[in-house]
Amino acid sequence: MKIPMRVDYGVRALVELALRYGDGPVQTAEIAAKQGIPVAYLDQLMASLNKFGFVASRRGPRGGHSLALPPGAINLSMVMSKLDANSSPLDCLINPLDCVLSDSCAQQEVWKSVEDAIREVLSNITLADLADRQLSLAATAP
Repeated sequence: MKIPMRVDYGVRALVELALRYGDGPVQTAEIAAKQGIPVAYLDQLMASLNKFGFVASRRGPRGGHSLALPPGAINLSMVMSKLDANSSPLDCLINPLDCVLSDSCAQQEVWKSVEDAIREVLSNITLADLADRQLSLAATAP
């Protein structure tokens, strides 16, 4: 399974906001610099994250972005489902009727199990978990 860049960058931006939860808005340029995300791309991504209800954005000199929900209330499955509408490993899992072999396909059941397992893992990891992990890794880095 390949994670799209949009999801990778989106999660990185959300983790940065989780690390600063409660500290007020963070400007796009600062998030981009800390997480290695191109500013122009992050601007577009933040608009999407705002639209999906993950981020609250405010314009102006004291503006920026903050999480719209507590970090523990946002899990990776939620983020992935919004930022990557087609996260299924096979198209036939999304539209089974489009495949003539769907009724007798042995591998479809296997890939559905893989998809379910991935979704379960992602549902159990929150932004708070990732922020804690990032802090822990930063503390032990040379």
